[in-house]
Amino acid sequence: MSIRLLLVDDHPIVRAGLRAVIESRGFEVIGEASTGEEALAAASELHPDVVLCDLRLGEGIDGVAVTAALRATPSPPAVIILTTFDHDAQIIRAIEAGAAGYLLKEVDTDTIARAITDAASVGLVGGLADDRLIGALRAPRVSLTAREREVLQLVDEGAANREIANRLFISEATVKTHVVHLLEKLGAPSRTAAAAEARRRGLI
Repeated sequence: MSIRLLLVDDHPIVRAGLRAVIESRGFEVIGEASTGEEALAAASELHPDVVLCDLRLGEGIDGVAVTAALRATPSPPAVIILTTFDHDAQIIRAIEAGAAGYLLKEVDTDTIARAITDAASVGLVGGLADDRLIGALRAPRVSLTAREREVLQLVDEGAANREIANRLFISEATVKTHVVHLLEKLGAPSRTAAAAEARRRGLI
């Protein structure tokens, strides 16, 4: 029995390329969508086995929201996320929402075919989640305030406390307090380690 797929990407050329690759491997593309809203409507009507969905879809809902909505349906399809960057923090949110895994858009045909087969048969894309992703999913959830996220981003960029204070219009003492809280929350001994841990967890 052929695996039936729905392609979701806001770029027609990307969809056309994916369709050509997928159909050349014997899979059946039963529909396409350019937005998250179109994807949900098409999936409801066509009942695909696997949905290949771009992580970032421009206007409207993104791949994470599409994944969550599809996985909440009575007979959910497997969802494989397509992305350009494997360090995108949104990948982790998509996996948490129920995605079977993710594929970089530049992967070869064999990898795409294997991922589709794995997703359809066991609901999980094998061998594609790297150590960073697995570690992030297994790590305890860290709750950061909006200001802590701003400070963390600047720490990751290598900014010193005085520069952070100037850019965020807060005192240097306040920055130091935020940094201390970040080190505690992330279980990190230094600023560099905190930034690395935040990246591992998909926080920045």
